[in-house]
Amino acid sequence: MQDTEFQYPEALVSTEWLASNLSQPNVRLFECTVYLVYEEGAGKPYQMVSGRADYDAAHIPGAVFLDLQRDFSRPDSPFRFTLPTIPEAAAAFGRFGIDDDTKVILYSRKNMQWASRFWWMLRWLGFDNAAILDGGFDKWTTENRRISSEPGHYLATTITPRPRPELFAGREEMLAAVDNGGGCTINALSAELHSGEISRYGRPGRIPGSVNVPAAALLDPKTLEVLPPQSVAAAFDKVGADRDKRILTYCGGGIAATLDAFLLHQLGYRDIAVYDNSMSEWATDTSLPIEVDQE
Repeated sequence: MQDTEFQYPEALVSTEWLASNLSQPNVRLFECTVYLVYEEGAGKPYQMVSGRADYDAAHIPGAVFLDLQRDFSRPDSPFRFTLPTIPEAAAAFGRFGIDDDTKVILYSRKNMQWASRFWWMLRWLGFDNAAILDGGFDKWTTENRRISSEPGHYLATTITPRPRPELFAGREEMLAAVDNGGGCTINALSAELHSGEISRYGRPGRIPGSVNVPAAALLDPKTLEVLPPQSVAAAFDKVGADRDKRILTYCGGGIAATLDAFLLHQLGYRDIAVYDNSMSEWATDTSLPIEVDQE
């Protein structure tokens, strides 16, 4: 465990690296912030609030804002953040200036999971030259680095899709995993949601047989940076994540699960998928099995 290292260090950049490379002509910097506001008794798991207002007030110089719900999710879905089609996603990324020759840097506020969602979507599309800013906007501002209220802009272009559809899973694959138990299903939600102690998405509980590695527990609570590779590896080893099995990650809406998936990828796991829609779909479909801790 002492020799554990991330396999793709170029996909997780430091604030120092970004400060030194902001002016590179092929770098495309994007803010991806979304806030989830939890309200008891509201009848919905959360209220979704775009981070656009905070971006408009102050952001890392040159950054362009990506709106996940508005521009990168299916408008006709009953769930938040459902994947668009491959052509729709490619067209959207192209409109924001991403082409095959760009280096994409993604960041968010308060939680890296919004940046990891876009990183995982780009990889699903077949684009591999993207990175997440470790610690995000919070670490950048803690270090008193330069910020701006001037909107960023990149010329529209075209990105070539090279799809990897296996990077996302649907309810059928998740149900098959419950039935055959041949893979490893990991819940990225909090321990209280995993156990069924509290409910947010409908029926309390988890997908049967799944284990729990909360995405939030993989970040330093003070700096919001990813924990050292040894600590991340230990969290997945503890629940029995097997490199020889297909790993399925899920959460409430397919967002936090991408941070687990990103870090599994960094550790060298090869067969990983994120359950799009996650518990927003599973917990509301009474035909699907659910499991809670026994008292």
